[in-house]
Amino acid sequence: MPLSNPDRRLRRTLALAAMCTFICTSSVQTIAAPQLNVTTSWIGNTFGNGQGAWMQINVTAIAVTPEGKVFTNAPWDESGAEISAYQDGKPLGFAGGTHGWGGAGGNAVAVNHRYLYAAVGVGNEKGHLVGSGIWPAKGSQWYGITRRPLDEPKRAAAFQTSPDPINPHAQLSASFLKINEVPVGTHADIGGLAATDSTLYVSNTPMNRIEVYDANSMQRKTQWDVQAPGRIALAADGSVWVLTGAGSAHPRIEHDSADGKRLDDTLALPDDSLPVDLAFDPQQRLLIADNGPRQQILIFTRNGKTWTQSATLGERGGIFSGVAGRPGPGRFNGLTGVGTDARGNIYVSTNGVGPQHDDSIGAGLGATLEAYTPAGKRLWNLEGLLFVDGAWVDPQRPNSVYTGNKRFELDLSKPPGQDWKYVGFLSNRFRYPDDPVFHTDQWPGLPTARALNGHTFLFLTDMYADHLKIYRFDAQRDGETAIPSGFIAGRGRGVQNVPNAPPGGDWIWRDANGNGAFDADEFTRNPGRDHLAGGWGWWIDTRGDIWRARDDKGIWRFRFGGLDAKGNPIYSYDKLDKYAIPAPFTEVHRAIYEPQTDTLYVTGYTADAPHDPGFWKEAGRVLVRYDKWSSGHPEQRYMLRLPWDPKARPPVTPAGLTVEGQYVFVVEPAGNVHVYDKDSAKEIGTFGPGAEVGNTSGWVDVPFGITAHREGNGEYLVFVEEDARGKVLMYRWKPA
Repeated sequence: MPLSNPDRRLRRTLALAAMCTFICTSSVQTIAAPQLNVTTSWIGNTFGNGQGAWMQINVTAIAVTPEGKVFTNAPWDESGAEISAYQDGKPLGFAGGTHGWGGAGGNAVAVNHRYLYAAVGVGNEKGHLVGSGIWPAKGSQWYGITRRPLDEPKRAAAFQTSPDPINPHAQLSASFLKINEVPVGTHADIGGLAATDSTLYVSNTPMNRIEVYDANSMQRKTQWDVQAPGRIALAADGSVWVLTGAGSAHPRIEHDSADGKRLDDTLALPDDSLPVDLAFDPQQRLLIADNGPRQQILIFTRNGKTWTQSATLGERGGIFSGVAGRPGPGRFNGLTGVGTDARGNIYVSTNGVGPQHDDSIGAGLGATLEAYTPAGKRLWNLEGLLFVDGAWVDPQRPNSVYTGNKRFELDLSKPPGQDWKYVGFLSNRFRYPDDPVFHTDQWPGLPTARALNGHTFLFLTDMYADHLKIYRFDAQRDGETAIPSGFIAGRGRGVQNVPNAPPGGDWIWRDANGNGAFDADEFTRNPGRDHLAGGWGWWIDTRGDIWRARDDKGIWRFRFGGLDAKGNPIYSYDKLDKYAIPAPFTEVHRAIYEPQTDTLYVTGYTADAPHDPGFWKEAGRVLVRYDKWSSGHPEQRYMLRLPWDPKARPPVTPAGLTVEGQYVFVVEPAGNVHVYDKDSAKEIGTFGPGAEVGNTSGWVDVPFGITAHREGNGEYLVFVEEDARGKVLMYRWKPA
């Protein structure tokens, strides 16, 4: 069918709907299937939760005790580990009370010999939480400090009367110091904390002041003005060093006396530095975490009234030096914190981007916590690298796996949890600052990797299936970096911050000049009256065609138009097929096409199996396989009723599916996987998370939360999103 002939295309879409009504076979019903023998593993987290432990997904601040115990803080960890403790490369547990029931973490933490102090937020869940002194009034948000016993941070270290002694939330409120009360949606975070056994220093960033409290009574003692104060470090002489201009493009460092008088010490930072944290070591050298292009810890030594840079920790350029994106000791990536212990060991936290002062990004780019000797040798490294993420095997390197913005290598000869290695960070904010990872949503997206014309391309769709990002690779020039190559935008939501983007969404961008920037003349608006916005299904087939299942608007197919002169795949509105909803569907939520057999697998809803709006991302209740799809006379081979019991606890619905080798894999929201023979629709069996991960999975919270790869020996690797504890589950299954 010539693509330029709209009349023939219309006749074809009508024919599909009609023919699928008559050419069909019987509906397939399933019965209980056996549990399959699988091995459970995972990628992306140092700990798999087999012993109830995981590395948190974000770290924005750290504090270190003299003994080397590291306390962390972050605004969010999916399973409540915002404030956590680690020592000698092992997790010690988390404080709790910072997740759910109005609780949130923060961006500052401090310790003395008795207490842990951490910045937190308290809300009221849109007015549903009511209790004087426990939660703010409807429409308000609190920002302040929680105080916990250092040896048992799950408990409250109360300094005021609890409004309700038997209510655990009220008990925590007795150890909460309210610093700011603001309208909901207003940021009033605490930017820094530092503590001695007698005094607590607080950076009240939005109010432009340092506030000083008695560390035991928590009564305010004094305060002084500082422009947008951030992190604080206390020198041995009792003076206060503080970052100023927190959140600005050029923060600097101020030195004050203990009572707030400005001192005249000079400390000249490099012009392009971006200081984000500071700490003193036992020698009273000042360590500054520089999140600018250097990505290093800058170490300064005092010489009279001046300070001279005397050393650094880490490679200059961090993870972006040498082979860009290749992780390793001293190759820092998005510095957020630095601290030292009594032996001079240095502790460094990163999160892939650095401290953020808005909601644009953070968790999802990968948290690390590392320890180094005073001489710079790495002692240990913890990784919590994935959040709302999937995995896809590189079609040209079978031991290589892509996630949203990382690459891993597998060694399946090793035990579960030891069979993966982090080898590539794909997002280079210094070389490609327009990368939509930094402008469209909080998470990189769910991956599909395809080999087209001998080159591997990475396609990413976001959590809500609004848009599709496209990346190319140039290993010799850019190392592991994924270079922005193309973008297909749906609705305007989420793309309003893309540089030079037309308003309202519904456009295609291609990097025509190869510079990875979103130049104004590289966008094409949708010329038609039918808008792309709406729909849950994306699929990139092995020939590069992009399929879009559009709910009650049918199925769209962007034909792969080859590669342009810069190596970008070409997609355009004039190479777009539109198919009507095939019978028996009333809505289509997924469409998976296999070019080799001209087979289309469609899931969605029918008149007798309607859509439940309470389950917004699900694949649907019915799966139909259509053979000879492109012939103009598609044949319905079977119709399969998928598991559907929304009243079950947890609900049993098809959150997502994929087709690979001989099988269709369907995953439920709680992580249970069903395996069907793709030719007969017979259910082969089911499996779920094993003891290696605590027999537990987080919610499959995305429409593309499952992928699969058939190994050369017939074994299948099945990857399932597991956002609760910072990883992707990896199952190994060998059919009998």
